[in-house]
Amino acid sequence: MAEHIPPDRPKGFASQQLDEALMACRDGWRLLRHKGPSQLQFWFIALLIGIGAGFAALFFRKGIEWLQGVLYDAKDIRELQEFVTDLEWYWIVLIPITGGLITGIILHLFTDDGRVRSVADVIEGAAMNNGRVEKRAGLASAAASLITLSSGGSSGREGPVVHLAAVISSWACGLIKADGITGRDLLGCAVAAAVSASFNAPIAGALFALEVVLRHFAIHAFAPIVIASAAGTVINRLAFGDVTEFALPEANTLDFYVELPAFLILGIVCGLVAVALMRAIFWTDDLGTYVQRQTGMPRWLRPACAGALLGLMAIWFPHIIGVGYGTTSAALTGELILYEAVIFAVLKVAAVAITMAGRMGGGVFSPSLMVGALTGLAFGGIATGLLPDISGSETLYALAGMGAVAAAVLGAPISTTLIVFELTGDWQTGLAVMVAVSLSTAIAGGLVDRSFFLTQLERRGTHLAAGPQAYLLSMFRVANVMRKGDHPEGADDDAIWDAIAQGHFIGPNATLEDAMPIFERTNRAFLPVVSVGDEGVPPEIHGALFQVDALKQYNRALAATAAEEHS
Repeated sequence: MAEHIPPDRPKGFASQQLDEALMACRDGWRLLRHKGPSQLQFWFIALLIGIGAGFAALFFRKGIEWLQGVLYDAKDIRELQEFVTDLEWYWIVLIPITGGLITGIILHLFTDDGRVRSVADVIEGAAMNNGRVEKRAGLASAAASLITLSSGGSSGREGPVVHLAAVISSWACGLIKADGITGRDLLGCAVAAAVSASFNAPIAGALFALEVVLRHFAIHAFAPIVIASAAGTVINRLAFGDVTEFALPEANTLDFYVELPAFLILGIVCGLVAVALMRAIFWTDDLGTYVQRQTGMPRWLRPACAGALLGLMAIWFPHIIGVGYGTTSAALTGELILYEAVIFAVLKVAAVAITMAGRMGGGVFSPSLMVGALTGLAFGGIATGLLPDISGSETLYALAGMGAVAAAVLGAPISTTLIVFELTGDWQTGLAVMVAVSLSTAIAGGLVDRSFFLTQLERRGTHLAAGPQAYLLSMFRVANVMRKGDHPEGADDDAIWDAIAQGHFIGPNATLEDAMPIFERTNRAFLPVVSVGDEGVPPEIHGALFQVDALKQYNRALAATAAEEHS
């Protein structure tokens, strides 16, 4: 007798709903991975990335505060220099040396060049790598910068935070297999949230991502970036409250008709100061590389040597240690005299140059705020001393100078102007700040490649400052554009060997940027793509790169870039 098999019992309503929900989640995840996110899904992802980047910025800031407190026994990091002066001189020197040594070892083990990744690498990732940055090197850079800023390095926290946020967005892009446009937009979301969470500046955070990182103001990117920026701001305010980074003692006032020319002059002065700061960093970096090459110093020891120099400076001038918000606040509140403002500004420029050239890590935004506030205070002291009857407060010049130097260094007049207002809560002196910022940015932009970050990239051979027309050719390898030997419209063998005999050929790993000058110089229709072997070995022919194919590829890339920027 056959065994009786009872029929399946019907599922209850709750079980059916659960199964349908799970199936919908699986289908949604499959659709997300293979076809990319829809607009609603994208905004939700932007929110999640904003939250993640916001917490990363918060933990980074808290980590610096905790480690500084441990190393310098500081109860309030804004008054760090007072605690430093209580230490024995050898501790003041030993702490940054040790921090530099640990930083050097981290970068030596986890990066291929011993260099800290920061905002310039995020800009490059947005322009040339579909919104992705290096994850392993990025995490190592964040750890190195945290140690640097906690142990005496004289730089800012925004650069490491921005790159750390970019690592988060790059991970998300890999998870959902995001295309170039989606990847860049998510990168902008992460950067906006990180800046907002760092400085409690939601407007400036969103505009910084658009103006500095994406370098366009496309409508399709605006909404998700604002969502992420708002998420980062909420995280900051949950931790620190709805307070500004700097507290001004009184409302600033400006006599527009009489005093405005002084702010025009201040803008010019700040532009020159910003150029001096940037060139000091680049000159010191070149000097450090020269010394390292001549002495055979291992690269992991370079940050420790920079730490030794910083420690010696800090014995007499402890204000150079760390981010420097205490000194910036003192300048904005007029607590420093003219002599102190000038000396502190010069020493801060030197300290930042040593930190950056020593490959210790950190960013340039916070130092540029400090140098700008000191420059503005010194200028204001002179202006009000010469014309006391028609001049306003010295602190107004400090505020305008802070924005002017920072805007010139970042090449971001819009977002920097707004971040100054959001950091101080002073919206009444906008005209003075805008005038100084516009002049400083114009002056500095003509003397460097638009900004500190773009000049960094230019020094590495990445030409982003001139726009897409200057760098798009470098993104395409010759091997991916050439016509192979079996192509029905490929080059004739005799013509190929004739071109090789004349020395008119190119390697398969070269880029279209390498090929176009050869086309222009030789006026040839094609270039043989050749791998040259050892002496006596005939060259290996891979195909031929036709000028018309190179131009078509370039035009398509330009069109795609323009379509993204205007969508």
